Amino acid sequence: MEKEFWRPGNMLYPIPAVMVSCADEKHKPNIITVAWAGTVCSSPSMVSVSIRKERYSYDIIKSSREFVVNLVTKDLVYKADYCGVKSGREVDKFKEMNLTPVMGKMTFAPLIDESPVNIECKLKEIIPLGSHDMFLGEVESVVVDKKYMDSAGKFHLNKSGLIVYSHGEYYGLGELLGKFGYSVKKKK
Repeated sequence: MEKEFWRPGNMLYPIPAVMVSCADEKHKPNIITVAWAGTVCSSPSMVSVSIRKERYSYDIIKSSREFVVNLVTKDLVYKADYCGVKSGREVDKFKEMNLTPVMGKMTFAPLIDESPVNIECKLKEIIPLGSHDMFLGEVESVVVDKKYMDSAGKFHLNKSGLIVYSHGEYYGLGELLGKFGYSVKKKK
């Protein structure tokens, strides 16, 4: 196999693209779409989102110390892209994209009703990194859409049509290839 060496860069793809909602001190809601997001700890449950200082949502989250991570589906990908390229300084993204802000239980930051999963977070720390600062959020509440629950109470997230972001493009998740631990599971 022949390899080509490039300068250092971010090539850890695919990654989730999520819509992060927040609200300023007057409870005016905003949405920023980020691809630099992820799980950082299980106990306590924590997530991270990395945001450039010049983004409108940066100061809102820094000041309010809370945000909501909203997962994105195929039905939301156009709206997520819009929320990532338009600034809340100029447009009301909830209104322009016909999204519904809903109050959660633990934050004043709104949930996006159309998202299958909303993760309410309280800001624990801001870590300056360079082009982006990482906002570490402790998960205070997880809200799920009941339409993905079966009669036994199991949540079927993977039936919601989640998307990923890969090198400037959005993709729907594909076929199931295995389950955690299947490589070492004893055969019957």
